[in-house]
Amino acid sequence: MAYVDFISSLHKSTKRDYIGRVVSADKAECARIAKEYGYDYWDGDRKYGYGGYRYDGRWRSVAEKIAEHYNLKAGQKVLDVGCGMAHLLYELTQTVPGLEVKGIDLSSYALEHAKEEIRDCLQCGKAQELPFEDNEFDLVISLTTLHNLKVFDLKKAVQEIERVSKANSYIMVESFRNDEEEVNMLYWQLTCASYYSVEEWEWLYKEWGYTGDYSFIFFE
Repeated sequence: MAYVDFISSLHKSTKRDYIGRVVSADKAECARIAKEYGYDYWDGDRKYGYGGYRYDGRWRSVAEKIAEHYNLKAGQKVLDVGCGMAHLLYELTQTVPGLEVKGIDLSSYALEHAKEEIRDCLQCGKAQELPFEDNEFDLVISLTTLHNLKVFDLKKAVQEIERVSKANSYIMVESFRNDEEEVNMLYWQLTCASYYSVEEWEWLYKEWGYTGDYSFIFFE
């Protein structure tokens, strides 16, 4: 298990008004709507989520880093757990022609509006109940997804990722290293159900038998 950061530079490129997110609207109602993972979360007002999720190529650099780190090759199989609109999976297919990809996500809206080129590689489902065989994938990734699960489902999801991976896996979630980042995270989040510090996440991964790589995004 190793800490590998592919995401921080992309995450930090977005400016966030933490106080504004809390005081500008009914935060509880916004969170309720966001957790439906429908139009409002992806393409509605920013107070409900992304504020418009459009393909703009920003995930190409992340795909290139992942492909290089895991030495991905044509014919290998990659699964994205919580793939959303699958922009990262699409970029992986462009970075490594011939790569076989699959994605799974709870949001039927996201899957219906995913990158058309790989839409037939995606399916609706739960991270804690992956419909795949043991050791099926050369790499399993999950970005900004698992922190949305309560701890009992979180454990199952982590162990499912471990089960379907031949060897390599990578999980990235929201976390915090100090009080300021914890408060900012609480102000900003809409869907998070597992609030853990870096030390707590690392303890949980070891406790649940996770052997893959991991990283975090922080709200600085």
